[in-house]
Amino acid sequence: MARHRTGAAGLWIMARTPLRHLPATPTVSHSGAPSPLSDVPDPSGPSDASLRNDRSAAGSAAARVPADPGPLVLVVEDEPAIADILLAYLKRDGMRTQFASDGQAALRLFHQLRPDLVLLDIHLPGMDGVDVLKNIRSGSETPVIMVTALADDVDKLLSLRLGADDYVVKPFSPAEVVARVRAVLRRTAARPAALQAQPIRVGRLVVDLEAHGASTVDDHGELQPLPLTLTEFRLLACLAAQPRRCFSRSHLIETCLPESDALDRVIDSHLSKLRRKLQNAGHGELIETVRSIGYRLWPGA
Repeated sequence: MARHRTGAAGLWIMARTPLRHLPATPTVSHSGAPSPLSDVPDPSGPSDASLRNDRSAAGSAAARVPADPGPLVLVVEDEPAIADILLAYLKRDGMRTQFASDGQAALRLFHQLRPDLVLLDIHLPGMDGVDVLKNIRSGSETPVIMVTALADDVDKLLSLRLGADDYVVKPFSPAEVVARVRAVLRRTAARPAALQAQPIRVGRLVVDLEAHGASTVDDHGELQPLPLTLTEFRLLACLAAQPRRCFSRSHLIETCLPESDALDRVIDSHLSKLRRKLQNAGHGELIETVRSIGYRLWPGA
């Protein structure tokens, strides 16, 4: 039994088997069953002909089956010992990994690398994990698993409400984390690829979450880019994702300005500028104000 202790609070992560003693992947017989005797050498030794045949067969198989690089997991954790364990177990399971120790670095790597999944600790220095999640969800459906402390039920509920795909509670088994990662990747891979990649279209408005840009279709069917700031794009993407739904000002602040302490009037200012740009592009009153509630995108307005 190996124990790893990190942090002033004395957090323990239990790993049933030390990494250096993890068993090697068992060899598999031609029938597909594990073959423990296949590692026992033949006392007479292999013949030269059999070696040549084995090398030829292995080369042909390698040529036919390209190597799978495995999914890329971004691990965001400020405790080095915890991060090292998670990275080691994920790599051993065939995944590629990247590491960030704070929220700002996590967002930089996220936008640069576009990982397949983010394993995100809530309690980070500076920008915490909830704010990182809000930022990711403002323009991406990349699966996110939150790592929370045992007593933080509020953190768990908030994370799920903001769009986290799953959560893991400390202290945890690293093997369980790997299993959760695999389960979420399988679940999200089952989504129709067309729905994942297809831009949002609302009338003549096109919002491309992957390219992080918006455009309008002109009278000739050509796309004309809209000159939006990052905040304006986030607001438009949020509204366009669910046309006709009314969003409160507080929800728009939490989703589109997670790193800011903006007040309601700041959102009003951003939306006023966005509305004017849409009007100049020929979209009319596409964004409507719902008195005493918030804003909504109303197609055909």
